[in-house]
Amino acid sequence: MKILNKISAFIFILAVVFACETDEDKLYSLDYVTAPINVSAIFNITQDNTGIVTIIPNADGASSYRIDFGDGSEVEEYTQGQEATHTYIEGVYQLSILAIGSTGLSTEFIQEVNVSFKAPENLKIKIENDLSISKQVNISATADYAAVFEIYFGDTVDEEPTAAMPDVVASHIYPVAGDYEIRVIAKSAGAATTDSTFTFTVTEILAPVISAPTPPSRNVEDVISIYSSAYDDIEGINYNPDWGQSGQGSSYGEFDLNGDKMLQYINLSYQGIALADGTSVDITDMEFLHMDVWTPDVTKLETSLISGTNGEKPVSSDLTAFEWTSIDLAISAFTDQGLTVADIIQLKLVGDPWAAGTVFVDNIYFYKAKSSSPTQAAPVPPARYVSDVISIFSDAYTNITVNEWNPGWGQATTLTSIDFSGNNVLLYESLDFTGIVTDYDNPTDLSAMTFVHFDYWTSDADKLALKLVNTVVGSEDIVEVSAVTVGSWVSVDIALAEYSTDLTAVTQLLFESSSATVYIDNLYFYKAPTEAAPTPTANAADVISIFSDAYTNITVNEWNPGWGQTTTLTNVDFGGNNVLLYQALNYTGIVTDYDNPTDLSGKTYVHFDYWTNDATSLALKLVNTIVDNEDIEVVPSIILGRWAGVDIALADYSTDLTGVTQLLFESSGAMVFIDNLYFY
Repeated sequence: MKILNKISAFIFILAVVFACETDEDKLYSLDYVTAPINVSAIFNITQDNTGIVTIIPNADGASSYRIDFGDGSEVEEYTQGQEATHTYIEGVYQLSILAIGSTGLSTEFIQEVNVSFKAPENLKIKIENDLSISKQVNISATADYAAVFEIYFGDTVDEEPTAAMPDVVASHIYPVAGDYEIRVIAKSAGAATTDSTFTFTVTEILAPVISAPTPPSRNVEDVISIYSSAYDDIEGINYNPDWGQSGQGSSYGEFDLNGDKMLQYINLSYQGIALADGTSVDITDMEFLHMDVWTPDVTKLETSLISGTNGEKPVSSDLTAFEWTSIDLAISAFTDQGLTVADIIQLKLVGDPWAAGTVFVDNIYFYKAKSSSPTQAAPVPPARYVSDVISIFSDAYTNITVNEWNPGWGQATTLTSIDFSGNNVLLYESLDFTGIVTDYDNPTDLSAMTFVHFDYWTSDADKLALKLVNTVVGSEDIVEVSAVTVGSWVSVDIALAEYSTDLTAVTQLLFESSSATVYIDNLYFYKAPTEAAPTPTANAADVISIFSDAYTNITVNEWNPGWGQTTTLTNVDFGGNNVLLYQALNYTGIVTDYDNPTDLSGKTYVHFDYWTNDATSLALKLVNTIVDNEDIEVVPSIILGRWAGVDIALADYSTDLTGVTQLLFESSGAMVFIDNLYFY
């Protein structure tokens, strides 16, 4: 089976849109004119050697269907829910169902139909327990001369069979795990059938197969983490203190799901999590306790906070089996019971039923909810040459003409301009999508620019993307922000090379989000370097190279490892010369080889080239993890808008250079290109 989008309908819609003369009718985004989806059909074949096949097509968003029966007969049209009946002679046919939506867009469904009066032969059945859904069984079958299969899953009396086409998977969820007698009947157009009956063991999934949801980015002062790889946990936590729970049958372990670790409490009666001896945590500024819990068999989880001065108070939460339950307990639910939360020393978890179920727990942390709106505008963009920037919306630059803001294209979005002490910011509410139309009669040529920049602030968005549209040639593309941060201004810089849009005549920009509230500021395009740094001239025999196409580089095991930084790293190719692009660079690590430290004691300088438009600081740290020794040197003055070479004497570092394993760049949350990093 295959699904094909029909290009002819697309071309028709495109032609109609471009034939219109008013700006309001111009093409804004093909994403919002969609073809039918989930196209399928119910098939049945009479077993009387007549070759009569009954077909009921179905699709989401379809109003009519055109069916080509694949035998040379005329194509016939049917409405939604209408049954088609067709008589075949023996043979194998490619049946096509074209599902047509109200917009004229269509999706094609193709299914092979085998009409034979012979009894099916060589019945082969594939059956397996689903890897992610507990107690779900997936079955598909093939057989020579078979047109359709009937499947009895064997868990109900007077069961109606499930029909399936050859090689099409039929799924069924059982009420309980165990052994079931399953029967599969292969049917052709003849009276004779071929069937198989067998016993299959249905299994439960007793551990999560996907990780818990990733916690949102938060400011350091807004979170106190107990157990989460998303934040820095407080030190000295004991996740399995001896409170006698083992005598109740409980046991503890750390479960590893493809590198994602989580706490596992088996036969949970009660379980403690204790902070380091003699310490307590003041959570009076926090508003919630969060945790993610997965269980196959625990129905309720009681969570207690324990104060060092006035005991403990519990709050109970319902759990949903076989999926992650995200729990957010208001701190007021504990304080309203009289608990003092200025000196929390322990947490306690109690399972229901008692000592009879297992829970997996991840992302335990206290947090303060984000503000619902920013208190100031985004940071002021750096000064740029006029020829290096094309600004759409920013008080820092001269903006080009914009003819329409949030034009009526069917979106839910509302737009307001907010003034932060003379700095204007766009406020989009209920943002599903919104358009910005520059000038249809004077399209904007962005081909000389290399990046698009914008700043955003949101309290509730979980996705954000920017689309660029050239309506002159009907070209568009969209790029999504890799990870949305809530509760603070975030700067985004997207390389225009990521867009397939023809950039010579852009007339529309569209922001897309999750029906959220999003503030936007400083939307502009700008130039970054167009070529790599100058080729270094140091003698190769005198060099230990970390990153440079001019030399042979030593082993680097990790680039930008996850140490809690905001930094993202991209490798940019300038005509075969690779350059490191760090964005939102606060700090980043480069790990060479812990098992084979680099001896730099015979070198006298470290060199690197950088290019930045907005950094206010830049420094390089050298770390020897063997003896736990490090030092950092700061570039004395930052040059903007061109490649600059830096040579730092290694004598300036106090680091033990005989076993260096890490290098770290640190900056001001800026965009920085780095090339030719080597010692000589």
